[in-house]
Amino acid sequence: MKSSSSSATRWKLPSAAAFPLLAVLLFAFFVAGSAPSPLFVVFQQQWGFSPALLTVAFAIYAIALLASLLVAGSLSDHIGRRPVVFTALLLQAGAMLTFLLAESINGIIAARIVQGIATGMVSGALTAAVVEAAPAAQKRLGAMIGSVSPLAGLAVGALLTGIAVKFALHPVPLVFGVLAAICVVGAVATLFLPESVTPRPGALASLVPRISIPVQARAEFARGLPTILAVWSLAGLYLSLVPSMLQQIFGIHDGVVNGLAIAAFFGLGAASPTLLKNLSPVRMSAVGMSVLAVGTGLVVVSLATRSVALFFVGTALAGFGGGSAFSSQVQTLAPLAQPHQRAELFAALYAASYLIFSVPAMLAGRLIAPLGLQATAEGYAALVLVVAALGAWLRWGSVRAAALR
Repeated sequence: MKSSSSSATRWKLPSAAAFPLLAVLLFAFFVAGSAPSPLFVVFQQQWGFSPALLTVAFAIYAIALLASLLVAGSLSDHIGRRPVVFTALLLQAGAMLTFLLAESINGIIAARIVQGIATGMVSGALTAAVVEAAPAAQKRLGAMIGSVSPLAGLAVGALLTGIAVKFALHPVPLVFGVLAAICVVGAVATLFLPESVTPRPGALASLVPRISIPVQARAEFARGLPTILAVWSLAGLYLSLVPSMLQQIFGIHDGVVNGLAIAAFFGLGAASPTLLKNLSPVRMSAVGMSVLAVGTGLVVVSLATRSVALFFVGTALAGFGGGSAFSSQVQTLAPLAQPHQRAELFAALYAASYLIFSVPAMLAGRLIAPLGLQATAEGYAALVLVVAALGAWLRWGSVRAAALR
């Protein structure tokens, strides 16, 4: 028995290797999340479906993700991180194969549903696992990785797919074949990860859909709602409609430019917390929300004037501000939860984020037919601007209050 136990231990990855591997897996899930976006326009041209169905194909992912979060978001607090991550990776691989075999918009919607379920069940678990695997002296780094991985992954996924659309002869099998392979390899690697949670009773009860935020984190969670609303509603606009906007408003028909627009928003969002890391979380949030408001205002002006240059400047600023604001929110919330509450807290954070990510974009899709794409996009961005400005005002109030204490 002793020899068997020793052998099992020997085949586990050391903690130093677990941290970067978990961070890569979290990143990969969100690479897959945005990878289909530059291809939506290609599918639309091939199969001739409406812009409203385009936003449905986008938003159904977030809705499935939200439902999965509500059911399985805290499951890993009871059965451990590893089995949840392993199962989600296999589901994600299945979603990639469904994309690969799709022959109509119905196939794309089915793939997005499976993808949303996989990402929803793993988001809280993987984010918590990254924080727990971080070395003791780098717990803030773990929280920062948890906050920037979604944005960085969404940026890279869109950019690489845009490049594939531009230069590859067969972009669909290339993109989804590679992603499926990564998921399978990741699932195998997960079997050798050390477990960071001790299993405890209540797994079945945890599957009852609910949102639960630890009492000590509720006030801060409520203060961060304008940040979540502004950042993720604008993210929904970029992933659902920006490729169509570039074609129909700015007259650009280029997969690389489509990918660059999405990558600029999410990529700068991922980079900004590192560039602002010397600021306290509350000041980082205030700065971020202010830059987000300015960038969104420039996007509104660019749509009205059809200025591509202004659109990309506004996109870059909005992404930079949104990423730092959201990262500061995660950094502030993470220490407020006990280890056994952490996945549940992150599940609630992602649930709010993805509800905001999906519903406004779907409503915008329904408004395109009566109002037109340009008017819909302008109105959407203007509403985000109002929320971002309100969030910035509230956060600067928190900075002033902290200075007086």
